[in-house]
Amino acid sequence: MNYAIITGASRGLGASAAQRFISDGIPVITVSRNENSTLKHAAESAGISYTHYRCDLSSPQQVQSVFAQICDDIFQHAENVYVINNAGVIEPIDVAGELDASLVQTNVQVNLTAPILISNLFLQKAKGTGTRVIIANVTSGAGERPIQGWSIYCSTKAAVNMFTMTAGLELENNGSSSKIIAFSPGLMDTDMQVTIRSSSEEAFADVDTFRNYKESGNLRSPDTVAGALVNLVLAENLVNGKIYKVNDLL
Repeated sequence: MNYAIITGASRGLGASAAQRFISDGIPVITVSRNENSTLKHAAESAGISYTHYRCDLSSPQQVQSVFAQICDDIFQHAENVYVINNAGVIEPIDVAGELDASLVQTNVQVNLTAPILISNLFLQKAKGTGTRVIIANVTSGAGERPIQGWSIYCSTKAAVNMFTMTAGLELENNGSSSKIIAFSPGLMDTDMQVTIRSSSEEAFADVDTFRNYKESGNLRSPDTVAGALVNLVLAENLVNGKIYKVNDLL
């Protein structure tokens, strides 16, 4: 049996990806603080297995506990496991020297520590059972260039990219059937964009540019981007450690 595990599936890209997996007949497990009732009803209507686990991804202890339970529940009868590390936060948006320490810690935990811990658990379990795991870490173009006001977001996404590339190299060198990639979704019409547009110019110098993206209709829908993401992870020709960009897939 195949399974899809998606973090941050209560809304945005994560919810759209979960809906696509359900439409494809793949059992879905969502992990977030809040459950998306629409996904639950969609799975029930389609007769597809669906489970939600409540988890605060900023807590390493909760991440370890919840995902260990998920592994115990599915690996005994799993053939392919698709893991989408989608959850992310952009705050704090501010210049260095004005950053909120608690927001910095949450950003690092959610954007970087959680994907690493989750990937490590699933790859460890895959090695012991022979199950094939395909991990997609959602990243950002911000991980490849500095953006004023986004020092923590840029840093965590850059670190996710490096972790993905290194883990992919290791899987290749070990002859594993499992894969790990990163996926850069580009500009989407999500709640994160709302947060960005509400920033002050002092905190984020490019705020007007992002407001114009919305006004000019340059933001893709999460459904469109999720379609590209799910098509990617279901493909047979994934390159381990590669950072895939949505503009090259659509």
